[in-house]
Amino acid sequence: MQEHCHLYRLDLTQYDDVRAMLDSAAPDIIYHLAARASVPAAWRDPAAVLHNNIISQLNMLRAVAESGARPRMLIVGSSDEYGRVSPEDLPVDEDTPLRPVNPYAVSKLSQDYLGLQYHMSHGLPIVRVRPFNHTGPRQERGFLVPDLASQIAAIETGSQQAVLQVGDTSAERDFGDVRDTVRAYHLAATKGRVGAVYNIGTGRATAVSTILQTLLDLSRVPIEVTLDPRRLRPSDVPRIVADARRLYHDTGWEPRIPLERTLADTLNDWRARSQRGTD
Repeated sequence: MQEHCHLYRLDLTQYDDVRAMLDSAAPDIIYHLAARASVPAAWRDPAAVLHNNIISQLNMLRAVAESGARPRMLIVGSSDEYGRVSPEDLPVDEDTPLRPVNPYAVSKLSQDYLGLQYHMSHGLPIVRVRPFNHTGPRQERGFLVPDLASQIAAIETGSQQAVLQVGDTSAERDFGDVRDTVRAYHLAATKGRVGAVYNIGTGRATAVSTILQTLLDLSRVPIEVTLDPRRLRPSDVPRIVADARRLYHDTGWEPRIPLERTLADTLNDWRARSQRGTD
């Protein structure tokens, strides 16, 4: 695998470094996923998240435009851009108004619209996507499923008391598997309409409480559940679910991996990490 990869280490907020990297790599397709992707981190330090996510995106777009190259480019936004949706908005399609309710969502909306702007003003062949919640093996802590799965794995090995700390479990989200999402990125980048924006989601809403109970059912030991106020967010959206028919129509994509397998695979990944002592 290594002979097919060339890694560049750079700070995307430094324009000259981005331009030099693009000139050297001369890519045919750019998948731009670089961002600080934590809502809690955005609440703690909104300026850092806004600067990092927006300037990195701007530098990439500017460098491509000024280089004269025209690689296809996928810009990855977020379902958080939709923000405070009402019941009549559901399922959320790409024309639903954007009402972001946290600093991370504002940063992703900015990335999204910078892509639209550079497509319209510079003719760059850009496709934008708004993925809904996705998870799976190898996702790090700081997100719902790995936070729960890592605690269960630690409890099973005896390195944590048999108490699972959780935040609000009433919210309902459109949870998909990261492996399906990556496949959607590739199809959108290669088959999507230039200038278009696509939702990526399953079309099903699942309560956080259901995620929690499924993982508890997979646990090998009894576990007590307690509320951790530190895991509560200042602002949240009760329910959101995607309408991804545009992506299916244009690329043929549809999710393949059931949520139960995603959760089991993620828990087994954390069990393996705990056994190796690499968690």
